[in-house]
Amino acid sequence: MAAIPESELIINKNGTVYHLNLLPEHISDTIITVGDPDRVAMVSRYFDEIEIEVAKREFITHTGYYKGKRLTVISTGMGTDNIDILMNELDALVNIDFQSREPNEEKIKLKIVRVGTSGSLQESIPLGSHVASHYGVGLDSLMEFYPLEQTADEQSITNTLKEQLGVSFTPYCVPGSKMLIDKLAFDMIPGNTLTCPGFYAPQGRVLRGGLRNQNLLQVYQDFKVCDFQLTNFEMETAGYYAMGRLLGHEMLSLNAIVANRITQEFAKNAEEVVDSLIRKTLDRI
Repeated sequence: MAAIPESELIINKNGTVYHLNLLPEHISDTIITVGDPDRVAMVSRYFDEIEIEVAKREFITHTGYYKGKRLTVISTGMGTDNIDILMNELDALVNIDFQSREPNEEKIKLKIVRVGTSGSLQESIPLGSHVASHYGVGLDSLMEFYPLEQTADEQSITNTLKEQLGVSFTPYCVPGSKMLIDKLAFDMIPGNTLTCPGFYAPQGRVLRGGLRNQNLLQVYQDFKVCDFQLTNFEMETAGYYAMGRLLGHEMLSLNAIVANRITQEFAKNAEEVVDSLIRKTLDRI
């Protein structure tokens, strides 16, 4: 493969990758991601030692050791547009030679675990639950620009959802890493997570902007293809899973349920729910 031009892979003057501001040696091959930059310190406070702290824009990175294992935690901000940046630049750090600008012959497979908040779409999934995303279903447009391959079963799910939503675009559907599910999420609620391109109308919230589809939340709740049902929604999971498939990385999204949109409840102890998921994830990693 020809060298990747400077305009396509942008490297800062100090040798770091453009947005993340990181060098290859700054990250571990096991990475915890969080949306909120303030949540990075909620994870790294449990580290025995922090060796690297880097901050640029919404991307805050801490790398250190937890019980002898080197880990990286990094914030992404909200939305799959940021996941596009994060995943491409993390992959570049481990799989592209910054001197020659050519991909390495031997590829490194990162293990990336999202720990984030989410809202339940089913009354049976209560506040305080931990849901592991066995599948991510994307309503955003990110995969309109990538050659993502879908299985027949995945296409059946997304085509049915497209029809029921009455939208012009086709959603996408990708599974999480079975290896990471078995290791980290064996006793968590198995879920199929809907990734929305916004927090308000795309998730059926009505403030002053209104809502085109007044039954949107009901469509999400009632959606079913065989035994496939949507359990929860947020704003990043499907982007992670799709980019993981494209780039060859192991991906898992773990969700702290802090809202139940069907019962219209919000957790009064949301920070505790997130913290318990962080500690569980660290111990199992």
